[in-house]
Amino acid sequence: WFLENLTENKKQFVDGAKRLVDIALAVILLIPAAVLLPFIALFIKIESAGSVFFRQKRVGRRGQLFDFIKFRSMIDGADRMSGLKAGAEGRVTKIGKFLRRSYIDELGQIINVFKGEMSFIGPRPERPEFVEVLDKKVPFYRMRLLVRPGITGLAQVSMDYDASVEDAQEKLQYDLYYIKNRSLLLDLSIMLKTIPTILSRSGR
Repeated sequence: WFLENLTENKKQFVDGAKRLVDIALAVILLIPAAVLLPFIALFIKIESAGSVFFRQKRVGRRGQLFDFIKFRSMIDGADRMSGLKAGAEGRVTKIGKFLRRSYIDELGQIINVFKGEMSFIGPRPERPEFVEVLDKKVPFYRMRLLVRPGITGLAQVSMDYDASVEDAQEKLQYDLYYIKNRSLLLDLSIMLKTIPTILSRSGR
């Protein structure tokens, strides 16, 4: 019954209003982001060569691939490294550590929101290879692709960590609950819960 009622057409008004809110918030956040951009870009460039932005393929709504954008916090090409050189400590730059702790690196996703590839609230987008693996191991995993992925979401503010398949199963429960019950009020609740998570720097 639950899965049969996860239909998109019953939430058209909510999704439309949600898109307008996303655009409005993106415009508001664009102002401080535009002020910070020159300084962030300068520090990133001074410490390491490469692009200011980090782009990675992620799976979005209805399985569409898109370029997930963040301010680069690792040395250029770190995501292609293997072996001992791939250790997180060896890849993250000094400015990158600050960007991650302050969540400033996430501001790049405002571009994804503007383009309609992401929302501020929704299931966290995963890499295609992870989706392929989890789709085989976690029943109904692709149901989370019914909506736009989000910068933050119910699972992110409800769970401490989500690295294993078992964690992915629990995370999916939160994602499906959100998809079924999504509303502007629920989005507001998640946004308010995200603020202390950011301030405490405990988010995932």
